[in-house]
Amino acid sequence: MNWRGRRGEDGGVSTRWTLLLCIGCFCVGLLFTNIMWEMPEPDELIRRNETMIDEIKLLSGSCDSIKSREKQPRKEIIQLPRTQDVQELDKTISHLEMELAAAKAAQESLLNGAPLSEDISFKLAESRGRSKYFMVIGINTAFSSRKRRDSIRNTWMPQGEKRKKLEEEKGIIVRFVIGHSSISGGIVDRAIEAEDKKHGDFMRLDHVEGYLELSGKTKTYFATAVSMWDADFYIKVDDDVHVNIASLGHVLSKLLMKPRIYIGCMKSGPVLSKKGVRYYEPEHWKFGDSGNKYFRHATGQLYAISKDLATYISINQHVLHKYINEDVSLGSWFIGLDVEHIDDKRLCCGTPPDCEWKTQAGNICAASFDWTCSGICNSVDRMKEVHQRCGESENAPFEAVF
Repeated sequence: MNWRGRRGEDGGVSTRWTLLLCIGCFCVGLLFTNIMWEMPEPDELIRRNETMIDEIKLLSGSCDSIKSREKQPRKEIIQLPRTQDVQELDKTISHLEMELAAAKAAQESLLNGAPLSEDISFKLAESRGRSKYFMVIGINTAFSSRKRRDSIRNTWMPQGEKRKKLEEEKGIIVRFVIGHSSISGGIVDRAIEAEDKKHGDFMRLDHVEGYLELSGKTKTYFATAVSMWDADFYIKVDDDVHVNIASLGHVLSKLLMKPRIYIGCMKSGPVLSKKGVRYYEPEHWKFGDSGNKYFRHATGQLYAISKDLATYISINQHVLHKYINEDVSLGSWFIGLDVEHIDDKRLCCGTPPDCEWKTQAGNICAASFDWTCSGICNSVDRMKEVHQRCGESENAPFEAVF
């Protein structure tokens, strides 16, 4: 039977073929659906439902716990750290900053090609495990001050093995601080080298000496000292000032747990704007109208700063401004910092009879000088007299407990 024979009178498809086509299309549809979408197994459906239920319970429980905690009164007690713990932490941070500054100072010296003395090289070699010191006393001196240095060596500064013992047992470093001349290797430099070879009590700076360069020398001194010795305090003193080392140590030992200490005899003198006078200030206009005074700062004969401040100077030495007067410069570097200024008159006693009366009363001065001379007048001849009348015993630094 041909195709035409199966058609009805109206030319349509027969009922039998229509049924077969429908059944075939339905089977093809089922096959296509099974390939494109695989029905999940019953076990899988159960696991999914259980997981959703667990998540809903977890969220519900969290909300309930939060509500219960909100209803309960807070019983937590906030424990503040003790003052001693805070101070120890501050000292630890300062120690780490100091180590960083020492490494930076050493690196800069090497990059700049600056020669390192044997003392500096030795200290840098020990930087990873270097000794701890109590204080470094830097005596500011000049090429022409040989007699002043000898007057100090013969009075309050221990010599030879005693100085070494002072360093090892008490952690006290004492050095004359000096740079070099404008002519490297000149006669004055060779004279200092010969003197240092004899006494071994110099600290050489990468600095060109000059009276108008004292601010730069002070900055270089602190930066160099903090890179050489890990000490609690760094002191600068002039070479015409008498010092009682044990008394100075007792003053500073009371401040060991305090950070950022700046101690000396604080003053606030007038800003001198007239050329030709002593202590003339070329930048007087920065301090306001004529007749104004300087900000409070320590007098330059003797002052001390703690390790963290010496570290600050070392790190920022290239951007710290230098005024003509070094004591003003030092005070300006600490403006805006959280620094404790301590005014202690034991660091600026007068020469006899003033210091002698105080010694007899049991209040031994840490430092003595004449205000009129900004140091001991005629110190080369009078240093011995001041030491005899106002000085502590020779064994006092070794017997003291700091």
